[in-house]
Amino acid sequence: MIDPQILRDNPQAVRKSQEARGASVSLVDDAVAADSARRSAIGEFESLRAEQNAFGKTVAAAPKEEKPALVAQAQELSARVKAAQQVAADAEVEFTTIVGSIANPIIDGVPAGGEEDFTLLREVGEKATFDFEPRDHVEIGELLKAIDITRGTKVSGSRFYFLSGIGARLEIALMNMALDKALAEGFIPLITPTLVRPEIMAGTGFLGEHADEIYYLPADDLYLTGTSEVALAGFHSDEILDLEKGSLRYAGWSTCYRREAGSAGKDNRGILRVHQFNKLEMFSYVLPEDAEAEHERLVAYQESMLQACGLSYRVIDVAAGDLGSSAARKFDIEAWVPTQGAYRELTSTSNCTTYQARRLDIRYRTESGKTTPVATLNGTLATTRWLVAILETHQQADGSVRVPEALRPYLGGLSVLEPVR
Repeated sequence: MIDPQILRDNPQAVRKSQEARGASVSLVDDAVAADSARRSAIGEFESLRAEQNAFGKTVAAAPKEEKPALVAQAQELSARVKAAQQVAADAEVEFTTIVGSIANPIIDGVPAGGEEDFTLLREVGEKATFDFEPRDHVEIGELLKAIDITRGTKVSGSRFYFLSGIGARLEIALMNMALDKALAEGFIPLITPTLVRPEIMAGTGFLGEHADEIYYLPADDLYLTGTSEVALAGFHSDEILDLEKGSLRYAGWSTCYRREAGSAGKDNRGILRVHQFNKLEMFSYVLPEDAEAEHERLVAYQESMLQACGLSYRVIDVAAGDLGSSAARKFDIEAWVPTQGAYRELTSTSNCTTYQARRLDIRYRTESGKTTPVATLNGTLATTRWLVAILETHQQADGSVRVPEALRPYLGGLSVLEPVR
């Protein structure tokens, strides 16, 4: 949830954020009113409770003959306190429900608008060109016997696949290269659960407007995660963290699951948009004042990985209307996919400020001894869809694929992936 103090001190900033996102602005007014009602109800309850405590001392000190009348008054006061407590509790629930529907206020500079209204920050690398008709990643994968979509569909349905032979090795190599990068940068590796409780899924902000993208197991009341970000955020839920020695950084390796609801007809061919994939996700717990610098750091790690894979890419500042509810800013990195003649998202990184930490009660202790929410950030360091850009970018006329030099040590020194005859 958003910081209630921002709502009180600068509701106009929250209104502007909602407007930039294309979300409800009136929700902010509802939240301000609910906050006022909540504080008023809490004040009334606390005033009555103080009166009750003081009256209790009066009853205790009163002469015996006066006590029956005083006890009757005490009982009446007790009923009023109980009623006021219920009003305060109801007001708290009402406020929490309303404010929980407001997305994280965007950071200054985030462009307003929808999917196409992003700001281009930079383009890096030359786009691959060929003196032959390039094949798409599916055709290349079939020549290498690396990707088997036919059998994936037979076994599990549409948007499933097998990675076989060199395809399986290539993904594992990519993930291991990313893991080594994460270790070199001080991340603690975690293999995370892929089933989480509803409160953890809700705490990360994934049960909002995109809840239909998530697989749910009603018999167990558990959700399958679409990113290890969810489990990584829940890892320190209800904890007070020690950040005196620096930020806490984790790299979560997991299989991920997405229903891809609403994507009928989009990217049906290949492994760009699928129901199951693997991913190495960076996750940082930092002091709020360090969050923007950490965001730039995560992007730099991602860019170094794409450069090591020899990919042409661009970095964009995602528009407010295309952000998830928990992100205050998100940078996407999109690689050039030759056969599509377009940049396609390979990775993103989000600054969630204190939004997730407030929902999951993750705090640090300030110099004054008080506790306050940390900031959280996340970003993908490698995932299955990278194979799309790698195979297409480095293909050769005979159907073989050059292995980027940085990946070769993870493939036993293999420099070329050869078609299987």
